[in-house]
Order: sequence, then structure tokens, then C-alpha cells
Amino acid sequence: MAFHTYRDEAIVLHSYKLGEADRIIVMLGRNRGQIRAVAKGVRRPTSKFGSRLGPFNRVELQAHHGRNLDTLTQVELRSGYADPISANYEAFTAAKVVAEVAAALTEAEPETDSRHYQLLHGALAALAKGVHPPELVASSYQLRAMSVAGWTPALANCALCGSSTNVTFFAADQGGFVCRNCVAAAALPATDEVRRLCYQLYQGDWQSAVQSGLEERANAAKIAAAWTQWHLERRLRSIPFLKMGEN
Repeated sequence: MAFHTYRDEAIVLHSYKLGEADRIIVMLGRNRGQIRAVAKGVRRPTSKFGSRLGPFNRVELQAHHGRNLDTLTQVELRSGYADPISANYEAFTAAKVVAEVAAALTEAEPETDSRHYQLLHGALAALAKGVHPPELVASSYQLRAMSVAGWTPALANCALCGSSTNVTFFAADQGGFVCRNCVAAAALPATDEVRRLCYQLYQGDWQSAVQSGLEERANAAKIAAAWTQWHLERRLRSIPFLKMGEN
């Protein structure tokens, strides 16, 4: 029987058990978008690549294409992000948010924009290396990934009237930050400092973003989550567990 075999670089998002010894591994591939593949015997102690398929790891894989699920035949570890991320609870909770959003954004797209992979890789590398506060990485990833998907919030001016003054609320259903004259009932209050932080995170201005206080970071995390969940039309299970760091 002939199989269509392919290779790709991918990042493990999550996995779940299949039968007595197998796992279904959900990954985001650089070239193929979201990949769902069976890793046969991976739960056995003698498995050749069980530890390589830990969540958040970047791997080089070879697989057989299947009707519903592909089958992994070879896995080589390229970046072992699982261990350093799992060793830091704040980084781990942030990585869970990042992975859940990446999975949701790419699950229904047969040809995923390669920028999704680049953003995911950058976020997990930052969390593994501890180069930025984890809660800021999670918020920045959400704002930027949602923008790649076509949903960019109004961050500088009011989403409705364009005003740059008294823009002190965030309403996902109104398109982003809004001023006092335009705000509807269901909105999150936000200071100018929080709005600036969200803009810095969207732009990747880390030099400015890391100067923020813990309260601003917590509010930016709420805004990023509100924007993401509104457009995904689902609650993110990992959001309530996001651990905020210390100044």
C-alpha cells in the first residue's frame, strides 16, 4: 500500500491519549498548518520519541498522510522548550494560553498563514529563555496573532469616532478602545497607561512594555483575553490559570 509521506518543522500544542499506548499529537507546522497525527506506542517506556513530543517543543517530523489522522514515523527534537517552560509556573501558564490560542486560530484553516508559526515560535522561545515577563508574552502573542487572523483592535484612538482623548474603555464588541462618548454598557475600564501598554505589546516594543506595573499588566491581560475570546466565540480554558508575575 502506498503512503503519501511528508516532512515539516512543527511545534507541539497539546496531545491526548488514544487506546492503551498511543497519543494523538496536535502540532502547528511551519508549512502545513495544524497537524493532527498519531504517535504509535509513544506512552510505552521504550518509545523512541516520547519525550520529544512534549508540549511546546519544536520538532522536525516525518509522517504518513491519513484520511482523518496522520501517522508519525520520525521525530527529531530541534528546540526543547518543554522542560524550561514547565519548570517555571508563570511561564507554563502563559505557554498554555499561547498554545490554546494557536490551536483555536489554526484548527479550521487548511493553509495557515506562516506568520502564525513565527509568532508561536517567538513566544515559546521567549518563555523558555525568560527574556520577557510571561504575562506580557501571553498578552502580546494574543494581540498579534489575532491581528494576523484579521482582527486588529483599535489601540491608539477610539474605534468608533477616532478621538484620541478620554479613550478610557475597551469593548471587544465595539472594535477595541473607545472614548467616554461612545462607550456602551459592557466595557472594561482602562487607563491611558493600560492603553499604551497594549499598543506597546502589539508593536513588540519590549523596552517600553517591561517598564509597566503589575496592575497595568493584569488589565492588559484582561483586554487581550476579552478580544481573543470575543472573536473566537469561545472561552479559553487556560486564561483563568494565567499567573501574573512580580515587578
